[in-house]
Amino acid sequence: MPDSHPLVSVIVATRDRPGLLERAVTSILQQDYPGEIECIVVYDHVDVRDLAVTVGPGRSLKLISNTHRQGLPGGRNSGADAATGELLAFCDDDDIWLPAKLRRQVELLADPGLGAVSCGLRLRGPGIDKERVLDQDVVTHEQFLADRVMEVHSSTMLVRRSTWDAVGPVDEEIPGGYSEDYEWLLRVSAHTPVAVVRKALVIVDWHGGSFYFGRWATIVDAQRYLIRKHPDLAQSRAGLARLRGQIAFALASGNRRTEAIRELAAVVRLRPREKRVLVTVPVILRLVTGERVLRMAQKRGKGI
Repeated sequence: MPDSHPLVSVIVATRDRPGLLERAVTSILQQDYPGEIECIVVYDHVDVRDLAVTVGPGRSLKLISNTHRQGLPGGRNSGADAATGELLAFCDDDDIWLPAKLRRQVELLADPGLGAVSCGLRLRGPGIDKERVLDQDVVTHEQFLADRVMEVHSSTMLVRRSTWDAVGPVDEEIPGGYSEDYEWLLRVSAHTPVAVVRKALVIVDWHGGSFYFGRWATIVDAQRYLIRKHPDLAQSRAGLARLRGQIAFALASGNRRTEAIRELAAVVRLRPREKRVLVTVPVILRLVTGERVLRMAQKRGKGI
């Protein structure tokens, strides 16, 4: 196989969603990338079942069980353990890759100074259909410290195996698996800039974060874990204010008002203009629930 077209291993971690899973896997197997593609579907503590998909020339499909801790991080790590490709990619089981996704990304990785590449995405869901594409060629570690950079979605990422080995697997210890993708991106970007294909090549099935409605304590614990693990976040007042603003919002939403007020005061000291101050105060005052605020944000393709 020519070096310009290395084997790509694509990992799809799933709890098994018939129809959606087949759609995602088909979009991977039908890439116009001229090299070989190995698609690895990792069933997360559910029965492995065959998929009704066509596996053409130069394509292979592995169906395996998650041998790590239950949850998305463990599923992705199990897939990486089983992967044989020089390049690793990830796709959520309800997202869709457009045909040129891998080809365009591998072309960028011809630069030996780059170890990871993303691309733009399109959010599609009830009441929303919008593109999110960065107007820049790379995202640096400093930018990830300051902001989550939502355009760099887990389903857009392609990395060298050497990058994966250098930064380590997805963190399975982070509470509830919340923000596991951002935590991993902080480590990736500290190792290599993340290149960007300035085109929407992934369709993200946008149904928001309803999985976390009511799990406010998990969000608080996860974000505090993240701050402890990455002391370099303190280099960015804006980034630290964002994370602590999310903690304040989750505390308020979980009816931990006294703690929320203390956290919000710290946010104001860090960055008075932090937008999460404005959405947290009405929740503290019980004028609106955190669930309602989150749903309104998700209708615009945003989070809190």
